Amino acid sequence: MSPESLQAYGVLPGADTVVELPDLGPWRPKLVATDLDGTLLDEAGEVTPRTRAALTACWDAGIPVVGVTGRGPRLLDSVRDALDGRGIAVLSQGGFVVDLERDEVLRAVALPREQAVAAVERIEAATGDLLVAVEEAAEQGEVRGALRVQHGFEWPYPEPAQVLTRGEVLPPGAVLKVFLRSPQLGQDELLARARAALDPADAEVTHAGLGFIEVLPPGITKASGLGIALERYGVDLGSVLVFGDMPNDLPMLTAVAGAGGRAIAMANAHPEVRAVVQGVTSGHRVDGVARYLEALLDA
Repeated sequence: MSPESLQAYGVLPGADTVVELPDLGPWRPKLVATDLDGTLLDEAGEVTPRTRAALTACWDAGIPVVGVTGRGPRLLDSVRDALDGRGIAVLSQGGFVVDLERDEVLRAVALPREQAVAAVERIEAATGDLLVAVEEAAEQGEVRGALRVQHGFEWPYPEPAQVLTRGEVLPPGAVLKVFLRSPQLGQDELLARARAALDPADAEVTHAGLGFIEVLPPGITKASGLGIALERYGVDLGSVLVFGDMPNDLPMLTAVAGAGGRAIAMANAHPEVRAVVQGVTSGHRVDGVARYLEALLDA
């Protein structure tokens, strides 16, 4: 992530808040699922030694850890590093799932070009002109290929990017997802207007707190991506402990909570996230995930 984006994550209200955890009770998970940016990672986009130790303790206790992130396959190496190359990673908001240990892609779902174009047109009719970036599905096998970015779209991650005109950004073929940024609207307002303009049967929309929204294939959410990992491990949603901080985490948080599992928000979480979870842990800059896992495992 760029220094500006990292700073934005770092100064989120609650990022440095330490939460005194209550007695967590007798329930124990069979699998831990966690968002990365703003949740598991610190302000430098890294896993701290304390958090690394907590994740290792989970694995040692027979509890797999699944990273569930909006980061696309071009950022697979950073996701692999964060998860120590272990287990299954859910990327692209659920659209790209990979077994890190076997280098096996378990899911790759694309949005046809004509659907992507139609979705962007409908959203712009409700929002005005937007800046566009695209992750091209045709290059999923070559994760180091450059992202397609419209001139003026500030991309927050340190990955190769082709800076193109608006007419060149959308490729001839299918896309993994489309990113839309508004010069006038904040991400919450942009997302609300996009959801009102689109039929969920045509495309899914969300945001991860980075200043833009994402347009995805219909039905692609972190919950659906997590489901691929759970099937592989033979674990049900009611046995999952999940951490998140932004609206893109809501599908998996609500799915886990609704099934009897445990959904936990970071102290720096978006208000919509804090409204649906069963508990709150410390902020991401003070090892909130690790603090919760330590309390759970120590008990």
